[in-house]
Amino acid sequence: MSAVTTGAVALVSGGNRGIGRAFVEELSAAGAAKIYCGSRKVSDVPASLVAAGVVPVQLDITDEASVRAAAETLLDVTVLINNAGFHGQDRLVLAADPTIARQEMEVNYFGTLSMIRAFAPVLGANGGGAIVNVLSIAGAFPTPHMGGYSPAKSAALFLSTIARAELESQDTTVTALIVGSVDTRMADHVQGNKADPQNIAQAGLRAMSRGERIIDTDPMAIKARARYAVDPVRWERGMAKVLTMTQQSTGQ
Repeated sequence: MSAVTTGAVALVSGGNRGIGRAFVEELSAAGAAKIYCGSRKVSDVPASLVAAGVVPVQLDITDEASVRAAAETLLDVTVLINNAGFHGQDRLVLAADPTIARQEMEVNYFGTLSMIRAFAPVLGANGGGAIVNVLSIAGAFPTPHMGGYSPAKSAALFLSTIARAELESQDTTVTALIVGSVDTRMADHVQGNKADPQNIAQAGLRAMSRGERIIDTDPMAIKARARYAVDPVRWERGMAKVLTMTQQSTGQ
């Protein structure tokens, strides 16, 4: 890991909390020369990170002007961690708010695409570098109870593979992280065991240093992918039953 991160200049979108903050902390521990912490509001970047030398950057990945300004200013970036994401916690077809799915696609897919397009020339000018896309097990296969989040993350997974192929000639690697349930604010509503964000960040940086394409970052992601691979029909029917029971219990 240190071979890639030591001396690196990294930008982490959504780096003010959750998995993003864990990436910021792990990059610092691994010897990164500079770390930019992207956040919609720079005031949301924890004071402890700023005190440790992290540079706050105003960044809204759904705003083309914001992304462009970041790329035109942060010309020394060699590692891009696309972590910013949004889960609207709504259904897809039977959505309570039909605009949520579009918001999920705007953040998780188009926002990530915008960041890659903007920073690819920066990374290329600095020798190639690396891109890490923080995705989800919900994007590895259809996950009905995660509504529009699942197809948005799936689109970002395809994006990761296509971006890697397009950027190979400039020696930029692209690594997609398939993340399970993690102990973050986004997963507050999820019951059961949840992975530590630090473990996700550590796994992600190791995968980046090895130049891996796609990895499952935690036991939940590994087990879920295995269950789906063994019997996808049973998995999908199980998800349908869960949704039906949820609808009945909530009266929706």
